[in-house]
Amino acid sequence: MKVTILDDYFDTLHTLPCFGKLDEHEVTVWTDHTDDQGELAARLADTEALVLIRERTAIRTPLLQHLPSLKLISQRSVYPHIDVDTCTDLGIVVSSNLHPGTASYATAELTWGLIIAGMRRIPQQVASMKAGCWQDGVGHSLRSKTLGIYGYGRIGRVVAEYGRAFGMQVVFWASEESRALARTEGANVASSWAAFFVESDVVSLHLRLVDATRGIVTRSDLALMQAAAMLVNTSRAGLIESGALLESLIAGRPGMAAVDVYETEPLTDVDDPLLTMDNVICTPHIGYVSTDEWQLQFTDVFDQINAFSAGRPTNVVNPEVLDRPHRH
Repeated sequence: MKVTILDDYFDTLHTLPCFGKLDEHEVTVWTDHTDDQGELAARLADTEALVLIRERTAIRTPLLQHLPSLKLISQRSVYPHIDVDTCTDLGIVVSSNLHPGTASYATAELTWGLIIAGMRRIPQQVASMKAGCWQDGVGHSLRSKTLGIYGYGRIGRVVAEYGRAFGMQVVFWASEESRALARTEGANVASSWAAFFVESDVVSLHLRLVDATRGIVTRSDLALMQAAAMLVNTSRAGLIESGALLESLIAGRPGMAAVDVYETEPLTDVDDPLLTMDNVICTPHIGYVSTDEWQLQFTDVFDQINAFSAGRPTNVVNPEVLDRPHRH
């Protein structure tokens, strides 16, 4: 099959052992990023199997309608960036392993790194030394502090383990169903929504972005946080009410933030307010970006291509397409 991989910024995939799974295919790798629909249509004109690196490129109806050869989109995890219904109408299979029961340890590790970096002001201290100065302010210890995990999913529970290992008190908030599960499993659940934000020294968001969770963290929620508290978001920017985080940081509650996700990505405007604030740590959506995590993820992605090529598609998120002819 003619396979195209988009957005492999550092040409990393070919260095992974799993890349050998594509030896029987004709593979094209694009290392830059473009949102230009005409350019994407040209790049993908002969593509039969499209590999996506998470949500770096949106695959919407106008583009899909100009891809006559496309038969398969192969990726891993959630797929809000793909117009799946259009794929079904056009006879395009979407395969995506949602890896139930398996946490993204890379994302959990980044989350914990951001928590430590923010509370101890590590980036600011490093910058101070590089500028020829010495100490830059006084940070906060984590031991005996309260770590608030919003969401009772795979990643959130791993971050909670890290917090307990550092001597933090861990408290959860989540949907009613997830709170009930958390209590059943012996986890500490906040007494109320407001208490969760008031009592947490660090609030870390670990929710999927769906219609029900979009904007679920509001300005009034953030205003409840302590002036010395920290908000961490390695999930999705859309979980926070648009503009609320910046306004809340300017108002001083919470006093700090660390974010890996943004309303518009890639974020390359050096004048963006979040990038100019001394009390904010920003990373460029790297939660899932590690060689170990990619080896795990793209083993699945490439296996899906080979399964499709063999006539036995796997992890199909639009199974009704299997009964329809390819319409191109």
